[in-house]
Amino acid sequence: LDGLEVTLAGSVSGALKESPVLKFTNTEIGLAGAAYIAGAVLGAMLFGWLTDRLGRKKLFTITVLVYLSATAATAFSWNVTSFILFRFLTGMGIGGEYTAINSTIQELVPARVRGWTDLVINGSFWVGAALGALGSIILLDPAWINPEYGWRLAFFIGATLGLVILFLRQWIPESPRWLISHGQSERAAAIVTDIE
Repeated sequence: LDGLEVTLAGSVSGALKESPVLKFTNTEIGLAGAAYIAGAVLGAMLFGWLTDRLGRKKLFTITVLVYLSATAATAFSWNVTSFILFRFLTGMGIGGEYTAINSTIQELVPARVRGWTDLVINGSFWVGAALGALGSIILLDPAWINPEYGWRLAFFIGATLGLVILFLRQWIPESPRWLISHGQSERAAAIVTDIE
């Protein structure tokens, strides 16, 4: 998701400057990028803190919902302020995703394959970057789609991918370690039994 968002942000910058509605300047494009990074940092801190209090599974759902809602909302931006706000919220969802996925890898994946799993998951940044690049080639080509709509449609790539991820996450269990630390030993034992 992060790779997708970073690539889309760079790809649509020209369309945002030429947009008859938004007419962004280079400074405003830079502010939107900074807002995304600031959101990711704050999202990692906030959702990391909440993960320890509310549980991994709940935060897995919340962070992807924040992400997909904010990236879809970006497509409906009506001015620079709304665009920057939605990019900030998209970044928050991404920052939360990083904390949620990495804590889950550490707690649910066996040590002998943990490093490989971590590499595959975090290395998938480039898969997202490729999706963003391919989507941009089609959606930002004025021969295919009006540029004012193309950049807006590009942000729905992330929202669609977020929905798929949300669906797949239904089968990820709560962290047994988190359950034990919150007095739910029987639930933790049942999850460990299912995993084994």
